[in-house]
Amino acid sequence: MNKGKLVFSQLMAFLPLSTFRRCVSAHRGDHKVQEFTCMDQFLTMAFAQLTYRESLRDIEVNLRAQAKRLYHMGLRCKTVSRNTLSNANATRPWQIYADFAQHLIAMARPLYAKEPMAIDLDATVYAFDATTIDLCLSVYPWAPFRANKAAIKLHTLLDLRGSIPTFIHISDGKTHEVNTLDLLDIEPGAYYLLDRGYLDFQRLFAIHQANAFFVTRAKSNTKFKRRYSNPVDRANSNIVCDQTGVLTIFYSSQHYPATLRRVVVKDDTGKRITFLTNNFALKPELIADLYRQRWQVELFFKWIKQHLRIKTFYGTNENAVKTQIWIAVCTYVLIAIAKKRLHLPNSLHEILQILSLTMFETTPINQLLTPTEPDKHLEFEPQQLSLL
Repeated sequence: MNKGKLVFSQLMAFLPLSTFRRCVSAHRGDHKVQEFTCMDQFLTMAFAQLTYRESLRDIEVNLRAQAKRLYHMGLRCKTVSRNTLSNANATRPWQIYADFAQHLIAMARPLYAKEPMAIDLDATVYAFDATTIDLCLSVYPWAPFRANKAAIKLHTLLDLRGSIPTFIHISDGKTHEVNTLDLLDIEPGAYYLLDRGYLDFQRLFAIHQANAFFVTRAKSNTKFKRRYSNPVDRANSNIVCDQTGVLTIFYSSQHYPATLRRVVVKDDTGKRITFLTNNFALKPELIADLYRQRWQVELFFKWIKQHLRIKTFYGTNENAVKTQIWIAVCTYVLIAIAKKRLHLPNSLHEILQILSLTMFETTPINQLLTPTEPDKHLEFEPQQLSLL
């Protein structure tokens, strides 16, 4: 008797299967494959991400214990072998899952288009940053970082409405973060929040010429010549100064010949923080609040490292690592889509924590995540044993 779909199947039902097949066909992922197709690979890896599997052997043991339910999970293979999964991760093109992730992102962004932000701003705001994932140099020699260490970098452009990643680039550890600014398609009218590690005036001027805005921190040795000072209320706010000026160093002034705005604020400890921006219309308090929202990209890195397996990898070659990262991104965006379409009030953290323990249950997801109140009218109330 059918008792309902598994929780895992309910979640995977939000996948656009026709789009996935087109991605597989474009890269010939299933060429000469008789068993364990790219869909089987994706579902297996997504299951490993959602249930915190530690290794290929861990995945094999858990799925073989549920062999009778593989068909109901969407898997068409009779069993999952760690050798088969390892070979698939090593040889199937990772571009399949990179393209599929972009399609999922395109589905998720309209769902969060009206999501309120912490600041009242009628514009798209992006936070751009990178995180380093340390690896063992002897196991991952293709990802050089330092003399005795390997690493990869995950460069991410995060849309702050819903914390949806819109651009992701994976590079080796030696690639400087500022170089990935050249890969971005700048959106006119949008705001880009950048750390001071991206203080490259030639690239910032490219953002300015694209009619977009940036907010970044100035370095301690940044030379700035004031031309005009806007009045600020230093007594009732933490704004120290709001100035308009130009860069004075020769190469900096050549790379950024236009005027800049410098806003200096004090944090709670009294430390001065200097911001540079090409927006002259917003209030200085809003400039500081904007940059504070850049922390959401750090929270995204923390979330995806802690809750999805991108620090413990199931393969050692470059293709396997990139495949795992892109499937982790697909899983993150898929949960975000399910959250909106099911109108779930829970955070992504709460959803993932609950789903990780209930993958083989048949309770509808919206009921599973709805808090239930304890029944106060119990027919038999437990009696406490009297020790006297």
